[in-house]
Amino acid sequence: MALFDFNPEDAKPARFAARLPILSRDEKVFGYKLLFRSGVNNYFPSVEGDVASRGVIDMASLIGLRTLSNNLPAFIVTTRDVLVQDYLALLPADKVIAEIPDSVPGDAQVLRACSLLKEAGYKIALSNFRGHDPRGELENIADYIKVDIKESPLTEVSKLVRRYRDRGPRLIAEKVETREDFEFCKVEGFTFFEGYFFRKPEMMRARGAQSNRTVYLRLLAAISRPVLDWRELETIVKSDPMLYYRLLRYLNSVIFGLQSEVKTVGQALTILGENETRRWCQLSGMLELSRNKPSDLALASLVRARFAESIAARVDCGASDLFQVGLLSLVDAILEIPMGEVLEGLPLDEASKTVLQENKGPLARVYELMLAVEAGVWPKVTALARNLGIEQEFIAHSQWNAMEWAQSIVTTA
Repeated sequence: MALFDFNPEDAKPARFAARLPILSRDEKVFGYKLLFRSGVNNYFPSVEGDVASRGVIDMASLIGLRTLSNNLPAFIVTTRDVLVQDYLALLPADKVIAEIPDSVPGDAQVLRACSLLKEAGYKIALSNFRGHDPRGELENIADYIKVDIKESPLTEVSKLVRRYRDRGPRLIAEKVETREDFEFCKVEGFTFFEGYFFRKPEMMRARGAQSNRTVYLRLLAAISRPVLDWRELETIVKSDPMLYYRLLRYLNSVIFGLQSEVKTVGQALTILGENETRRWCQLSGMLELSRNKPSDLALASLVRARFAESIAARVDCGASDLFQVGLLSLVDAILEIPMGEVLEGLPLDEASKTVLQENKGPLARVYELMLAVEAGVWPKVTALARNLGIEQEFIAHSQWNAMEWAQSIVTTA
């Protein structure tokens, strides 16, 4: 197979992508594992690995890792064919880690391909690593060793950590889904942690919002009301220097091309108008709430909001604002307080409150679709898309659009 032997039809934007966050011991986002499907239906399991792996590389080269992985290290699952054919040469070496699954044998050709990647500046990760791993000499050139803590017995996990803790490769715990998983792996000696545990607040650690965060909750509450109280909004914005600065900077940017400089909050809000004021307040409030938290939380909130907004016209959402639902869906993890406490101060409609707190009610299927697309649970995406009557191509396009838009917001914030 030639290096660029790729069907042009596969380059259409109707592709499904997801990313799993990988965090350091201090819960900072280190990188992402990229997941891909050319469609959510997996009709050809025997070739899906190659298709998925080449698909990630193809889309990363077209769209860029800035959008797909927030310009952080990207772990890309590589099959034997992808390694031997040197597909990774399409991507920047300093941002890519070739993740080799246990289905790839450590034969001479694979070893040579990995050695050439290392020489070019790429890094190597061995996923689902076990005590008697069949990948042989690949172990000696690996930069990262990933251990599935759900599939490997805990005694074996401990042995692997002791074996590699003081050697070259750094250890990554896979499938870290709870705070307990994280604490166990941290004590054992893992360096990085892959999973969504930090998106699920541990209520034992819950605490009241800090005073400055209360300002942002007040802001979100104010713009949730059917009729805006402009004086209230002006008072809230003036009470926080960061909000005040962000608003004036936004209005005085080249986006608006104003003839004169905007100097007051009241003047700024008047220029924005009601719809744009609501949008700006939503985004600014969420971004400020997310300060000092894993960057993935703010980014994921924005992606969810944009995706939900994109499909709003295709579903029956009543009077609910799906953008707002997506934006608020991680606020409990951001504030580390129960979702119920967050919602008490926000005058949302009942359907929005119910789905955010209980994942029930008339918006439940839309909410589940948003989460399934994000996590790459393709069979569930298939079922929900069919149930809601939304074309898979439209869902894929909406997700790509949401990822690009969210990245642009975070970058310019």
